[in-house]
Amino acid sequence: KGRELRPPDTKDTLIPLLVSCDSLKILLKSSLFVVFHNEVSQPPTITQQSPKDYIVDPRENIVIQCEAKGKPPPSFSWTRNGTHFDIDKDAQVTMKPNSGTLVINIMNGGKAEAYEGVYQCTARNERGAAISNNIVIRPSRSPLWTKEKLEPNHVREGDSLVLHCRPPVGLPPPIIFWMDNGELPQSERVSQGLNGDLYFSNVQPEDTREDYICYARFNHTQTIQQKQPISVKVFSTKPVTERQPVLLTPTGSTSTKVELRGNVLLLECIAAGLPTPVIRWIKEGGELPANRTFFENFKKTLKIIDVSEADSGNYKCIARNTLGSAHHVISVTVKAAPYWITAPRNLVLSPGEDGTLICRANGNPKPSISWLANGVPIAIAPEDPSRKVDGDTIIFSHVQERSSAVYQCNASNEYGYLLSNAFVNVLAEPPRILTPANKLYQVIADSPALLDCAYFGSPKPEIEWFKGVKGSILRGNEYIFHDNGTLEIPVAQKNSAGTYTCVARNELGKIQNEVQLEIKDPTMIIKQPEYKVIQRYGQVSFECIIKHDSTLLPTITWLKDNDEFLVGKDNLTIMNVTDKDDGTYTCIVNTTLDSVSASAVLTVVGKNTLKLLLFTRPNPPFDLELTGQLERSIDLSWIPGDENNSPITNFVIEYEDALHEPGVWHYQTEVPGTQTTVHLKLSPYVNYSFRVIAVNKIGRSQPSEPSEQYLTKSASPDENPANVQGIGSEPDNLVITWEPLKGFQSNGPGLQYKVSWRQKDVDDEWTSVIVANVSKYIVSGTPTFVPYEIKVQALNDLGYAPEPSEVIGHSGEDLPMVAPGNVQVHVINSTLAKVHWDPVPLKTVRGHLQGYKVSMVKNRRHVEQKILTFRGNKTFGMLPGLEPYSSYKLNVRVVNGKGEGPASPDKVFRTPEGVPSSPSFLKITNPTLDSLTLEWGSPTHPNGVLTSYTLKFQPSNSLILKNLNYSTRYKFYFNAQTSVGSGSQITEEAVTIMDEGKMGMYKKSPLSRQVDIATQGWFIGLMCAVALLILILLIVCFIRRNKGGKYPVKEKEDAHADPEIQPMKEDDGTFGEYSDAEDHKPLKKGSRTPSDRTVKKEDSDDSLVDYGEGVNGQFNEDGSFIGQYSGKKEKEPAEGNESSEAPSPVNAMNSFV
Repeated sequence: KGRELRPPDTKDTLIPLLVSCDSLKILLKSSLFVVFHNEVSQPPTITQQSPKDYIVDPRENIVIQCEAKGKPPPSFSWTRNGTHFDIDKDAQVTMKPNSGTLVINIMNGGKAEAYEGVYQCTARNERGAAISNNIVIRPSRSPLWTKEKLEPNHVREGDSLVLHCRPPVGLPPPIIFWMDNGELPQSERVSQGLNGDLYFSNVQPEDTREDYICYARFNHTQTIQQKQPISVKVFSTKPVTERQPVLLTPTGSTSTKVELRGNVLLLECIAAGLPTPVIRWIKEGGELPANRTFFENFKKTLKIIDVSEADSGNYKCIARNTLGSAHHVISVTVKAAPYWITAPRNLVLSPGEDGTLICRANGNPKPSISWLANGVPIAIAPEDPSRKVDGDTIIFSHVQERSSAVYQCNASNEYGYLLSNAFVNVLAEPPRILTPANKLYQVIADSPALLDCAYFGSPKPEIEWFKGVKGSILRGNEYIFHDNGTLEIPVAQKNSAGTYTCVARNELGKIQNEVQLEIKDPTMIIKQPEYKVIQRYGQVSFECIIKHDSTLLPTITWLKDNDEFLVGKDNLTIMNVTDKDDGTYTCIVNTTLDSVSASAVLTVVGKNTLKLLLFTRPNPPFDLELTGQLERSIDLSWIPGDENNSPITNFVIEYEDALHEPGVWHYQTEVPGTQTTVHLKLSPYVNYSFRVIAVNKIGRSQPSEPSEQYLTKSASPDENPANVQGIGSEPDNLVITWEPLKGFQSNGPGLQYKVSWRQKDVDDEWTSVIVANVSKYIVSGTPTFVPYEIKVQALNDLGYAPEPSEVIGHSGEDLPMVAPGNVQVHVINSTLAKVHWDPVPLKTVRGHLQGYKVSMVKNRRHVEQKILTFRGNKTFGMLPGLEPYSSYKLNVRVVNGKGEGPASPDKVFRTPEGVPSSPSFLKITNPTLDSLTLEWGSPTHPNGVLTSYTLKFQPSNSLILKNLNYSTRYKFYFNAQTSVGSGSQITEEAVTIMDEGKMGMYKKSPLSRQVDIATQGWFIGLMCAVALLILILLIVCFIRRNKGGKYPVKEKEDAHADPEIQPMKEDDGTFGEYSDAEDHKPLKKGSRTPSDRTVKKEDSDDSLVDYGEGVNGQFNEDGSFIGQYSGKKEKEPAEGNESSEAPSPVNAMNSFV
């Protein structure tokens, strides 16, 4: 903000200037030009006035303020109740000299009531007239209570009671309080209502009193009036009946409340009941606003400060005790007296220029805007051809000097009005430069350099800078040109030194000024003092060797613990060190342009304790002090604590905001351990306190004690909400959301947001609304899915944040209107197809196009629908995973953020034949000596018309025994075929006895039959003989065992050499015989000896029992010989005679037993 200064040769010309340490920088914004000349005229401006509603003490003089400035000084006049007020005719009224302030003498015989009315001040000079607000003067009143006869109140214990106060109507309203013989204590049970009445939720015997007195305090007259005492007598009845809650105030189930924006909203609910009810508050359909909601009077009163339109809604109070509850809904409507969106601002124009005065206000209802010129309605004011009124804007074109005037904008609705003065001053002034000629600037290298060129003129001069007298104009990123004419060199180098020329020109003339810039070398400490540990009575030295610019004269100062110790030397020597010398020694080097410092710690120890030093974390700093308090900065200093033999490397500064986040400490900055002061930048509207933490190599100290608190002044917000978005939730709305500012970012009380929107690419005006500190606003009645420009600006009681950037959002989406057309399907093979469609027009999507969805179903009952989604604006898609030889139908829909559009007509297509899957099963049944029966199931997925089946088989696991007959295991391969080809095959194994073991291939026609050996007579007779022999042996063994004798297996085998059926030989297909050769020993368990006396490893696993189908015929040690030859136990035969093993002779014989 500028500070108003007066030139030394003038008295009344007031010029807003910015003051810097080097020069006066004139604030020039848009068309507001500052004029520095003792002959320049300026229209009047009201600088001070009394409040609109002015209640005065009738015993004191009435002072109605009206101060204004202008050139020439303005004259003043007043109106009272709309007519001229001639102060010369009233001896009690005087006007202060050189002022418009009225003094009405009441103390010398005047009566305040005679001067009630509406006053307005006018300040006028040759350039125009400014007017004040309408000031309503009313004397305060403190009337007495009317006399009334008060009957005693007889109340039953547990009942409710209301003692009415009914204070007299005063101006302003009195403050009510109740007392008996002292201050009357209040509680959840007994409390005072907003109307002054005293409410008892239930009375108790101790409430019996004779002197309940209601008092009314009138602050303006400093008087207290009292009501006659009220008597209350409570009588007891046993037992006391408990009661559920009933609301005493407000009555009924609903009520309404209207409050004005910016005021304090007070809602009250007081309930009767026993036990005493507890009150709870909620807002229907929303939450109570955080940080602005308070509960008073034992939660019976809900208080919301600084209300806005967003606080409108239904508020419910709920009274509850153990017997039940009662509730009441208060419908709150927040109206608004007019408030500024854009107040008109003064204009300084040159002849022929254009300009505008804008007056924009909001309110509920929306205020009407009217203009006045020099205090007269603009419709009847003298005409000005350069002026055109367009609603809330006055447009000036090609103004002339006679266009100078003061304009008033009045914004009013039923709840109040706003009045603002703004002058238009038409001036013609050649440029002037205020910066002294040949001013010398000296800066340190690599530091910023600011060269001033303070100027004024009308029209606004253009400023150009040159280096050297005949140098070229300065341009480029290495320079910054400020609006006030200052040239900034962000990083000044040695080659930046020289003469700089500032030229200011407008159409009325040109002027230039030269300044000089010198660049100096920085001052440096090239050898810093070092940390020392010294024994008592020793000697210690510190050095501080510096390097500096030869033209600058340095000064060296030594400090001990921040107290001046020695001046002028670059070394410090301490003789005969004592404990008092322990501390921090700092070397400070100052020049006229810069300052540097370095510190070191001296630790003094006893003679024998040097090796016993304990290195620990430092002690916390102490004695924190705040100095140099400014609006946005402050200086913090402290005294370091004991380093504990490890030098402090740095200090960490933290802050607490007691206003927004009490008890929470945040990191602010940190400085080197040699520094004990710091300059801190601050934010507005923060209640700061600071603490410091010392850090050494061991760790961090405990935090220091907090500093004193410092509350920075409020300011308008510096930033706007982040992450602004506009996304509709319904087809006819736009939901604008943002991230609210944090507490300390508000910069002041009354944080709100100005939400603005307008339809993109349409010449619409911005629509704006001010909302409370929330994070969402819903715009209703919008077209479906259209782009909007959106911006959200923060504001508080002191003003607006900078103009926010715009973001693009969209109103709500609706379902797409049309289906994709021209759907075509191209079948690529039996399992893959490609679908094409024409895209829908983007206007019919009515939302963000997310893609297309293809729904596909196979033309068969009870088949799930298959859905494929193709992202983006695609016009085709691949359909994998189809089943061959199948019929499908599909449709296509467009998809947006809201959902799916209508489906296209169903498109039917077929996939060609494919190879079938494997047969569902292959089963071999009814094995005989020369035949097998094969059964199979059709393929699960034929994938076409089956034309045939293919069977392949071959013998497997053959055992070759020379000169013996043999059996063969066969493996079968079976698959189905379509016209496309063969499908996957299924396999099965079985054993049979066949004449030859060559591989054969058969179609589905019956297999060729072999000679069935099982039907030959000689084979049947042989098997019967073997079975009979085994039966006899079993009987003999049974008899001998019963006699207690033993039956050696070896003897039985020697006596009965049983022939064994061997596998069929691969050579001749004849049967072999079992032979017990040479030593006639039985075969080892799990082994078999072929007739050629050779044993093959690969055949040794194939025992006789391997061909058996069960264990029922096996013998144990007491008579069986099967166990002597078999190493494994066979499984029971599968159901239906399905087996992968050939039937053994043993099992065959078992079946006879």
